[in-house]
Amino acid sequence: MTKFILLGLTVAALSAPAFAGDPAAGEDTFKKCKACHSIIAPDGTEIQKGGRTGPNLYGIIGRGVAADPDFSYGDSIAALGATGAVWDEASLASYVANPAEYLKTALGDDAAKSKMSFKLASGGEDVAAYLASVAQ
Repeated sequence: MTKFILLGLTVAALSAPAFAGDPAAGEDTFKKCKACHSIIAPDGTEIQKGGRTGPNLYGIIGRGVAADPDFSYGDSIAALGATGAVWDEASLASYVANPAEYLKTALGDDAAKSKMSFKLASGGEDVAAYLASVAQ
């Protein structure tokens, strides 16, 4: 009986998402993103005032890739969006670490490019957790 309980707990632990960013650290790290991105709620509340070079990141977690109707996306990310891909915390953290490489891998296309040239070498998981927390 004990073996079955341990087996059940092991399976549950292994099936739980291993992703865990820190929203408070992500809020601080988001300062690097504000040159291009803002976070504006649907009611117009500015959670983070920022640039308009990139899309509004409010509600990005759970939203389709390249799904902001008010933004003109590059061809590669638009192609990924056309597949029905949806941002989750892990995929967003991976994307911001190296946007072009993420798109190349996700699309299986070595020619894929990203208009986002900035790479967030560390803290992407925290920024993703922060973005998820502000839209709840």
